[in-house]
Amino acid sequence: MSSIRKRVIAGNWKMNCSRVEATRLVKDIITSLKASPMAEILIFVPSIHVADVSALIKETPIKLGVQNAHWEHKGAFTGEISVSMLQDYQVSHLLVGHSERREMFADNDEQVAKKFAAALKYDITPILCIGETLEQRQQGTTLKVLKAQCQAVIDVVGVKAFQDVIVAYEPIWAIGTGETATPQQAQQVHSELRVWFAKQDASIAQNLQILYGGSMNATNADALIAQPD
Repeated sequence: MSSIRKRVIAGNWKMNCSRVEATRLVKDIITSLKASPMAEILIFVPSIHVADVSALIKETPIKLGVQNAHWEHKGAFTGEISVSMLQDYQVSHLLVGHSERREMFADNDEQVAKKFAAALKYDITPILCIGETLEQRQQGTTLKVLKAQCQAVIDVVGVKAFQDVIVAYEPIWAIGTGETATPQQAQQVHSELRVWFAKQDASIAQNLQILYGGSMNATNADALIAQPD
């Protein structure tokens, strides 16, 4: 039964917002939330705003995420921040494997798995982003691509590590393009992913939270959220 899975709404700010804009946006989100929201609310802010946002949401149900981090505890990695550093700012979630990181910054499956494992090590929940290109969808290899992206992480941490993490299905052809998978397309992929996970661990599959991302907005959100998977 899907009712045992929590509902999660996550917003990735990417490389947007000045300090003033970030503060204003967080305050607007806080104001708009009901006292007891019916979903877990996550915001993934640019790392430079983590300290400010962390202070603003301290007494709210909003949870704070970071868009990227390095898997090493410390070292000569100019320009990087480590997962362990995030603990100082009440960061609870970390995006790993976002298509923009994979395509623009050459994050490969091995690195994604390392970041995933590092997040778990420091008690931060990873959100594993997976997705196919338009060409891969047209070739009918969507599930093959998604399974390979998940398997690369499972090979490192094991399927049991997916007990309390989140998988985010974000078709690359729909990210920031205005194109959106139909609720039926999203449901089909989510369902097939759950079946595949069930072959490795039925309990993990049943409870696994799978988000849809890719030009989701106020117009289509209700129909997407209403899907059983």
